[in-house]
Amino acid sequence: MPHDHAASSGGPGRLAPKEALSHTGQATAASVAVAVILTLTKAVVWWMSGSVALLASAADSLLDLTASLTVYFSVRYAAVPADAEHRFGHGKAEAFAGIFQAILVAASAALLLREGISHIITPVAIRASGWALGVMGLSIALTLGLIWIQTRALDKTGSVAVEGDRAHYLSDLASNLAVIAGIAGATFLGLPWLDAAAALAVAAWLGWTAWEVARGAGDQLMDRELPDEERARIQAIAEDDPRIINVHQLRTRAAGPLLHIQFHMALPPEISLREAHAILVDCENRIMTAYPAADIIIHADPHGAAEPHGAEFFRPEGESDAP
Repeated sequence: MPHDHAASSGGPGRLAPKEALSHTGQATAASVAVAVILTLTKAVVWWMSGSVALLASAADSLLDLTASLTVYFSVRYAAVPADAEHRFGHGKAEAFAGIFQAILVAASAALLLREGISHIITPVAIRASGWALGVMGLSIALTLGLIWIQTRALDKTGSVAVEGDRAHYLSDLASNLAVIAGIAGATFLGLPWLDAAAALAVAAWLGWTAWEVARGAGDQLMDRELPDEERARIQAIAEDDPRIINVHQLRTRAAGPLLHIQFHMALPPEISLREAHAILVDCENRIMTAYPAADIIIHADPHGAAEPHGAEFFRPEGESDAP
């Protein structure tokens, strides 16, 4: 009985580019809107209060706005169809945005680490006005809503750009929560060093998050193979036809919302070219059902009658090229 090849959500290639853009577009537009609101609100409250801390926070939100705009345009560029100069599409634009976001998160972690160590050595009394606490509460509420939208988009698309943007706003959320924890500890327990300790914990977590985002984006830039379970699923779909003897030399890579798949297919040597073509088209259609954004290249080999071919450089050690 044929396997069920219905597409599931999540991961590159699982959604058609326009559908993936719909999900990522909502998340990135929400990100820009939140950054604009927080930048303007913090700037106004800074002007009213003269707080240097709020000025720094407003500058951080302005940096968030820059990053969000980068992601906003990168996911749209990644979904642009292939052209004469980019015949494999523009999907890797998302990976570049992910690297940029990882750098920003790492920079935030480094600055937080420096401030945390400084305040551990020299504890500083915390002062906060009602307006400043109100802005912090607004920031947390908007960021929580944004992260929820980004998480839903990430579950459906696997976008590394949205993943990086979410990591950036998670860093902001963690920083705000750490500040609140520090304020509470200093105010109600008389322990000003708790603020610095919370900052150091957040800095360590942000450093790990930046590494994970950078690694995911780097995997796409370096054309890393899809996970083994994904490759096995693709091979099972491809071989789900009794006319196919086997599928070999499977190669895969992700590029933002796009997926590139190529492999060799061993077929009975006595069948006609027309029959072989029909089998290949049926195979492509099965894979496209599960991966609507996949670019598929299949090479047909006459089983037992084909000579080894293709550059050895691109064949992993131990992989047979025999059809």
